[in-house]
Amino acid sequence: MTADLLLTHFNQVFCPNDLGHPLFGAEMKEARVLEDGYIAVKDGKILAVGSGEPDASLIGPDTKIQSYEGKIATPGLIDCHTHLVYGGSREHEFAKKLAGVPYLEILAQGGGILSTVRATREASFENLYDKSKKLLDYMLLHGVTTVEAKSGYGLDWETEKRQLDVVGALDRDHEIDLVSTFMAAHAVPPEYKGRSQEYLELIVEEMLPRVKEENLAEFCDIFCEKGVFTADESRYLLSKAKEMGFKLRIHADEIESIGGVDVAAELGATSAEHLMMATDDGIRKMAEAKVIGNLLPATTFSLMEDTYAPARKMLEAGMAITLTTDSNPGSCPTANLQFVMQLGCFMMRLTPVEVLNAVTINAAYSVNRQDRIGSFDTGKQADITILDAKNIDYPLYFFATNLTHQVYKAGKLVVDQGRIV
Repeated sequence: MTADLLLTHFNQVFCPNDLGHPLFGAEMKEARVLEDGYIAVKDGKILAVGSGEPDASLIGPDTKIQSYEGKIATPGLIDCHTHLVYGGSREHEFAKKLAGVPYLEILAQGGGILSTVRATREASFENLYDKSKKLLDYMLLHGVTTVEAKSGYGLDWETEKRQLDVVGALDRDHEIDLVSTFMAAHAVPPEYKGRSQEYLELIVEEMLPRVKEENLAEFCDIFCEKGVFTADESRYLLSKAKEMGFKLRIHADEIESIGGVDVAAELGATSAEHLMMATDDGIRKMAEAKVIGNLLPATTFSLMEDTYAPARKMLEAGMAITLTTDSNPGSCPTANLQFVMQLGCFMMRLTPVEVLNAVTINAAYSVNRQDRIGSFDTGKQADITILDAKNIDYPLYFFATNLTHQVYKAGKLVVDQGRIV
């Protein structure tokens, strides 16, 4: 079978191993790195990868051939935890952060998430769409081809639905593929202050069934944290969501360890998010339950803390991990997954191979898209990120610079030398 598109002579092609499950522990150290590599594409899907001169059988009269000396290729990068859709911004809280006011204290004062809730409730669909599209453009320019996007800045049905509708519209309209997560349990809304269980019952009885009926989200998430939702409350909501057929995520052990990882392990959540304060026992439980740890080092950086998630301990215990931006207006205002990857090396002591596995094949499993993205296996979607680097170490070493040269989405060129095509 001849290729429609043949990308040749890469210095290196990074090929994660899809073993039929997320890469756990020591498996994250391994990948094929093809020297003088090529990628053959047919009908928007991977036809073949290899080293040296491509087999003549791949080349037909209509095959478009492009050479990439001095470049590397990876599967399209996947940002598997974002709060993409929101109104307003929170730079007015920056002075408080610089003065050392804790994140949960800002929230208790009515700022933080609740500040964004007010702005999001006031924002129109068009405003949210335009703002989110701009963020997606930034992400695409940094080599990202798939993004998980959560609701959670409405905390009422009307606004939560508007956020999810924006995600759905952008999934149809934008080159980036979006995976939707329902997170009305991001905080207790002001009108339910002191009545968190009552609010959760509203979510369970009214919101979740409508989300399922209208097919607005695939995952359900909750913020399990001191002063927000307890482990028992998280267990209640996620158990009900699981019964309705949702896949589960949980924000856990971000600021304090209050049992969120136990809930994740008990219920078989796909992932637990943040995990900066994860204990050895919690790590063991997640490893045994095969819960993916979605790690967000730029959040630690943004909050000006020094406690990064213990990634090396997690790998030693046999966990699967990802790296992801947590892109949001307050605790992590960034759209740069490459910087997050670099923090994975500089602050978590992960190797370049571990980092690249974290944002490709493991991230694909985290968003339940492993059958179509995350690696260069034949038949998967031809999502390809091409970086201006001579080897896979360079883009992790040369930090805070966007090295994206080109991006292909399903075999179509969508980014070319710093501009969206």
